[in-house]
Amino acid sequence: MSEKGIPDTRSLRAAARAHRKPFHFVRKGLLLLALGLFGTAGALAVVQPPEKPVVYTEESVLPLPEIEVLSGATSSDPFISETVILRGDTLAALLQRLHVQEPGLQTFLIQEPSARSIYKLYPGRVIRAALDHEGRLVSLRYDHTPGTRDEGRFVSRWLEITPDGEGGFVAEEREQVADTQIRIAEGEIRSSLFGATDAAGIPDHITLQMAEILSSKIDFMKDLRKGDRFRVVYETYNTEGRSVGAGRVLAVEFLNKDKVYDAVWFEPESSSGGYYDFEGRSLQGAFLRNALKFTRISSTFGGRRHPVHGGWRRHNGVDYAAPSGTPIRATADGVIKFAGWQRGYGNTIIIEHHNNITTLYAHQKGFAKGIKKGVKVSQGQHIGYVGSTGWSTGPHLHYEFRVNNKAVDPLSVDLPVARTLEPKDREKFNAVIAQYRDHIQLLQGPAIVTAPATDTAEATQVAGNQ
Repeated sequence: MSEKGIPDTRSLRAAARAHRKPFHFVRKGLLLLALGLFGTAGALAVVQPPEKPVVYTEESVLPLPEIEVLSGATSSDPFISETVILRGDTLAALLQRLHVQEPGLQTFLIQEPSARSIYKLYPGRVIRAALDHEGRLVSLRYDHTPGTRDEGRFVSRWLEITPDGEGGFVAEEREQVADTQIRIAEGEIRSSLFGATDAAGIPDHITLQMAEILSSKIDFMKDLRKGDRFRVVYETYNTEGRSVGAGRVLAVEFLNKDKVYDAVWFEPESSSGGYYDFEGRSLQGAFLRNALKFTRISSTFGGRRHPVHGGWRRHNGVDYAAPSGTPIRATADGVIKFAGWQRGYGNTIIIEHHNNITTLYAHQKGFAKGIKKGVKVSQGQHIGYVGSTGWSTGPHLHYEFRVNNKAVDPLSVDLPVARTLEPKDREKFNAVIAQYRDHIQLLQGPAIVTAPATDTAEATQVAGNQ
């Protein structure tokens, strides 16, 4: 004991040996000693260790609870893990993430011609591994083509690697036809078209189709308003319980500025399939309002101060600002009348259509493959790329619409409409609508006009109207 009545460290160590206590009691005594020396609350009593300290033995450790095997599962079932391919991933890195350590596997994948697809690593695709309870490979699967349309079917394709039982491996390309489901969605425009469709759970592929189908009726760059509504019936594809892609829009109705526009997919006997309004008028063959899918108008038709030469000059077309390289599409079926350099227009394409109508696409960075004079093009076909050639101060498309070689405003002119269905196709058309009667009734009903706004979908006013 010290002079102040506080035990010293030697007495604590002796007591610890006498009682055979663990060293953590010694550390506790030292802590109390420090508190007594530096504290301000006066003398502090020392807690004596228990006479018989608790000693944990092997027998006193609680046993682990038994894990119940899920119904239908057995101890021989493989453990399945998967990983998503990231940009810059290598096959070695993917196998390491999947804990696949199979001797000779990488050598096999390098040398085997039937396994070459595993070296086309697309970011976002999935690789799956199945391992047994000892960590040996049961199978390796690479979903390199989750879904693609093939002769009217939607097919998923993958590469599967399995052991051959003799120390080697077997590679096999497999495919499965996806199950088709039909979905109905509804949305309201509040800030953007994609915002509305995202909130309604509609895939981007379907959104682009909606804009494409109704592009001859609605200018999706300047005509959309907050409060516009839409309903759409479309296909989705699934394999093994997971979605692998979106298919075709089957029917769509769009309320724009208190006017309803509609379309349904139909395949006449006399021609290929296309979209028709509910009255049987074809929407294909009519002129598209715009040669770019989504952009903004930077200069309208009429007089303006020329950005290069200065002074007021007549502007015979509409300019659409867009990043360099943005694809340009033909606004209607026709024949290439000119494709080349044309002074201030730079790289220019002129397409000749029926009824003495021509369209002009100027300032292009370059032309699409195969575009030259005399080539036939169809509506929506990719013909070139946005650029800044000729008399241009920045990347944009200059688009002109000419009737009898006279320029008119493409945003205000009444565009030519396509033909209606032939009488022989009308009966079949009505039968097709009858197949979707329940869906179409939802679209045709007045609810789309009078229904209040909901929180389930967002909405739209595109950049062209800002």
